[in-house]
Amino acid sequence: MDGKLYLILIYSSYFISTVILSFLINGLFLKFATTLGIRNANETVIRWSPQAKPSLGGISFYIIFLLSIASYPIFFEQSKVLFSKPLLGILAACTLAFLMGLSDDAYNTKPLLKLIIQICCGLILISTGTYISIFSNIYINYGLTLFWVIGLMNSINMLDNMDGITTLVSITIIMSALFILYLNHDDYSIHILLLLGVLAALLGFLFFNWHPSKMFMGDTGSQFLGLFLAAMGIVYFWNTPDVHGQLIQSKQFFVTILTFAIPIIDTTSVTINRLLKGKSPFVGGKDHTTHSLFFMGLTEKRIAILYVGICLVSMFFNFLIIKCIDNWGYLHIALFSIYFLLLFWFLYAPTRKHGR
Repeated sequence: MDGKLYLILIYSSYFISTVILSFLINGLFLKFATTLGIRNANETVIRWSPQAKPSLGGISFYIIFLLSIASYPIFFEQSKVLFSKPLLGILAACTLAFLMGLSDDAYNTKPLLKLIIQICCGLILISTGTYISIFSNIYINYGLTLFWVIGLMNSINMLDNMDGITTLVSITIIMSALFILYLNHDDYSIHILLLLGVLAALLGFLFFNWHPSKMFMGDTGSQFLGLFLAAMGIVYFWNTPDVHGQLIQSKQFFVTILTFAIPIIDTTSVTINRLLKGKSPFVGGKDHTTHSLFFMGLTEKRIAILYVGICLVSMFFNFLIIKCIDNWGYLHIALFSIYFLLLFWFLYAPTRKHGR
């Protein structure tokens, strides 16, 4: 069988199988385990949904993530890959993030402990070779990596405030990473199975998370996803040259912030507004970009569709940056800066008027 055809058959079969598996796992959890993530009714936490729903989705993400790692040597007979330091680091950090999220869903972990564990996740990635490497000073790279990991874990967690939003945004980020893998012809990377597996897990979960949702992903899912996407962001957005072999800091910066624009803008908007009001950024509220758009009159489904549209436009711009722009210069930096600033203002402005 032709090598390309074999790969297409393997990846498509695995993807379809794991979508079905994710659907079945979440369906079983919803039927038999309905209390995880439903906390004390007297707890003074501001939540968007008026109903208490189980937070089970993240468990299926992690199960399929592990299955993806275990499946690679079965498909390609390359067991040595499983013992590479970067992969073991991603596995260890994702496991720690998952366990921390699981603990938070069950017992409501203290914010300081969560921060310490997030720092540990970042240090695990750095110590095993997964870190941002765009500056000549290694310590600046380490510091930026820690900031990136902690920031994205919290951003994905904060974005999980309305049905389907985090699930859909994460799907588009993973699709962007797979697109970069395709452009760079890295056909046998174990990351393809990891990305396909988590993508399939999200699609199977989306059936239960689409408005009106039956379950949430909880911190179990958002902390795992935040770490996983942070690691893939380092590998395929911060550190991967374009198809012309160029690794230009400003290019990588724009590819990254456009891909992760929604969580970055949402978290930045919430943080700015809460600090201006003298509130803690870590206390929940109905002042996210999604909430403000709802208060303006958009339905939850339309907000989800709008966010997907924004992500797809950003994916198109990333295609231009990676594939089509040879002579990257100040004009391109100015144009994409203007786009990002307009997008930021489009999502931030309603929070100043309608945030609660």
